[in-house]
Amino acid sequence: MSGKTIWDPLRRKDVPLTPEERVRQWFIGVMHSDMHVPMHMMMSEVGFKFGDGPVQKDFRADIVVYDRKPAPAMIVECKRPDVELDGQVMEQALRYNAVLNVRHIAVTNGLKTFFFTKGGDGVFRAADKIPDYEEIIAQETRK
Repeated sequence: MSGKTIWDPLRRKDVPLTPEERVRQWFIGVMHSDMHVPMHMMMSEVGFKFGDGPVQKDFRADIVVYDRKPAPAMIVECKRPDVELDGQVMEQALRYNAVLNVRHIAVTNGLKTFFFTKGGDGVFRAADKIPDYEEIIAQETRK
């Protein structure tokens, strides 16, 4: 590694500048400027456990957006630009959702970004537009 770093405004510290970190920091900026997500309602590298008893595994969500309660409202999975956003990436985000129980998921590699919203039937479907913060935290479930 080259020793270069980038400022993470959510963790409030310099972090190693990896290709994935570059994507994460870019998307934090997109969420703040374009989607109007307040900085204090996002966290990066959110740790949590998945599973029961001795089979628990530690996971880290790249970015979690919180509503005003605060409860998780959206998970963002970031990948390096050379990683294909395929079913495995979505499955990873859905595993995280089994613990965090959000209504919105975004996956991005910096070149492509996909948004998914959970419908009233509990199924995630591709969103027809980029949600803003008020849509992300809205309580009603659209079908």
